[in-house]
Amino acid sequence: MLVRALGSVLLIAVGALTALPDANAAEREFSPQVWINPGIYSLHFDRNKNLRDDNVGLGAEVVLAPDHALLAGSFVNSDWTRSRYGAYAWRPLHWQLDGTHVSAGVIVGAFDGYPRYREGAWFVAPMPVVAIEGERLGVNLSVIPTLQNRVNGAIAVQIKLRVW
Repeated sequence: MLVRALGSVLLIAVGALTALPDANAAEREFSPQVWINPGIYSLHFDRNKNLRDDNVGLGAEVVLAPDHALLAGSFVNSDWTRSRYGAYAWRPLHWQLDGTHVSAGVIVGAFDGYPRYREGAWFVAPMPVVAIEGERLGVNLSVIPTLQNRVNGAIAVQIKLRVW
């Protein structure tokens, strides 16, 4: 019941945001972008565990429109095992700060490789995201929630380079 109510609220919010006249004008002037990244740096909330912070790997982000991006990649996760992901980012909030574009929203992705969560199998998870982007260099900041005895929470920092 709660999931259905949240889904209805989300659909109404998406409809209201896409109905704004400025959003359509911004999308007409936008051209797609491709960013690559070398993985994720995780600053874990519980610093007493033997968790890997430098989650090296390779990822790509394709920004299709100002509010919409697709992400995919692979990295060595905090539990020292390989993870893969595919995700959709919805970033409807935008600011311009001295030539730097800042946007905020949510990422919903499918992840695998966490041995204590579904024995490493795929799972879906949402997380908030703030993207800060210059002409060629950017960063995605996210909060990975703690899932007790399954996933260790962290602030995730993903440096990215625009290649197109």
